[in-house]
Order: sequence, then structure tokens, then C-alpha cells
Amino acid sequence: MYRRTLGPFEVSAIGFGCMSLSHGYGPGPDEDTAIRLLNQALDEGHSLLDTAALYGFGQNETLLGKAVMHRRDEFVLSSKCGIFRNEAGQREINGRPEVLRQTCEASLQRLNTDVIDLCYLHRWDKQVPIEESVGALADLVHEGKIRALGLSEVSAATLRKAHAEHPISAVQSEYSLWTREPEIAVLQACKALGVAFVAFSPLARGFLTGGLLDPQQLADNDIRRSMPRFDPENYPANLALLREYRRIAAEADCSMGQLALAWLLARDAHIIPIPGTGNAEHLIENSHSAAIVLSPDMMQRLEELINPQTVRGARYNEASLREVDTETF
Repeated sequence: MYRRTLGPFEVSAIGFGCMSLSHGYGPGPDEDTAIRLLNQALDEGHSLLDTAALYGFGQNETLLGKAVMHRRDEFVLSSKCGIFRNEAGQREINGRPEVLRQTCEASLQRLNTDVIDLCYLHRWDKQVPIEESVGALADLVHEGKIRALGLSEVSAATLRKAHAEHPISAVQSEYSLWTREPEIAVLQACKALGVAFVAFSPLARGFLTGGLLDPQQLADNDIRRSMPRFDPENYPANLALLREYRRIAAEADCSMGQLALAWLLARDAHIIPIPGTGNAEHLIENSHSAAIVLSPDMMQRLEELINPQTVRGARYNEASLREVDTETF
């Protein structure tokens, strides 16, 4: 697979997002299937594996610790701190230095490794100055427990403040044809600072694959049920966009999912998508997307078809939007 630069690392142009194996989208695959899939991801050339303390409240990190640490030299391991399950059993955002240290050290134990290659602050705790949280993570870099730092869902201004405290290697935020907020400022800020941009949900949480026709059939605990774009008032209008999108994919001789990934890769060389899947066939399909070349005309048609003016609904509900620090249209 083609390679791209992420801080001090060279990684596959398409990474593998591990969240859906344990978290977010209803029941994931059983453990044996998930272990096979993670090893297949490495076999297919995905050399960036992305997890977080939040995913399954530690379950996802434990899965990676069991599944692939015997192949530790084959991939860059990224995880995230700053969101965790507190003593009351509730999800909590907390960026205080002592809490970040505690959650990172717990992650190391679950991951069965002595160092996390890339550790993101999963969300900026707005009660704590970003410099203070990044400084705490920088201490862990100096101690050899983390190799590089990242931030998730932050604005360009916050990135610059953090980068002045300690070099930031990557920003991870949602980015796809139907989530274009990074284009406002943070993509350009990343490029100017030499920071990689890691795009999560590059397939628009399944929307851009064409396989999700009726969100009402999703599991009750599927996070998409709380997202306005998937509700019955908005989704039919969004689904209508896929008719022309499907025709462009056929013209490009690729699947709809591959088209979404190829568009991201063509946007700029510092962008690294991390699609996730629990399906082996989809894993292989995604891994071949890096070889697809889109013409300038196709790029323009895609961007005119699916964009903030044509997509119905916000990407998160109001409570979740208050948690992020990204620019909005």
C-alpha cells in the first residue's frame, strides 16, 4: 500500500479504525473473528491501527493487546486518552494532568505494550487549558511511554496553541464528502505546521457505501440513532444524493466506498483515512482504494454533489456538538 507521513512515522495511506469491533455500531464481531480481522488488516498492508480508551471502555484496547502485539513491529499503534468511564460508570471528558497520566498508563496495560506510538487527546476538556493537558502528555513522551502526540476534534486555533507547547504529529477529526468542516481552517493549519490529518468516519458511518438504506433497522445502541443526519426527517433526502454518487463510482470503476476513500486521498498528501469494518471483504475493498485515481472532473462533481449545502442534518446532536472544538459552517 502507498505510504504517507505521520509525525516521525511512515504509515499506510489508509489506516484501520478499530472502534467498530467493540463500540458504537451495535454488536460487533465475536472475539475470534475480530482477532482474525485485525491480523488480516496487517496482512493487507494497513500499518496504522487506531483505538482509544473510550472504545468499549477499554475492551477495544484489550482486544488489540491480545490480537496483534506479537506483530508489534509491523504497525504504528495509536490510542486516545481524555475520555473514559469514571468511578460512577459514566462517560467523562477529563483533561487534568493526573487523570491523563492515569488513563494512559491503564491503556498501556490493556494494550500489552510498553509504549503507545501516537497518543491523542480524545477531546479537549474546555475546563483545562490545552497547554496544560498537552504538557502532561509531553511528560509521558519524555518518560518513553508515548512517542508522539495528537489531538482529536480541535480547531485550528487550539492546534496552534498545543503545537507551541509540544510538537503535535496528527489531528484526528471526522472528514468525508458529507462532513467538510475541516476544510474551513484545520486542514490548512495542519499542512502549514507539518501535522498529519487523520480522517475518521471517512465512509460517513456507512452512508457513502450505499449499504445503509434504512437507519430505523439499526441496533438500539447504535450511535447513529442519535445523529440528526440519520433520522427519518433527513435521511431520505441524503439518500437521494447517492443516485448520482453511484453513477460516478461506476464511471471510476470502483465501489462506492472506494470512491469515498479515493476522494479523501486525492484532497491532499497529509490526509490519512482510517475506515473501520467488521467485514473481511470490506477490509480488502478498502485497502485497494489507494490505487484509484480520480480525474479533476470527478473530484469537482463529487464536491458539488455532496457538501454542506446539500446534506441534511447536523453530524452530531446538540450535546455532542458542545463537546467538540471544531469550526462550523
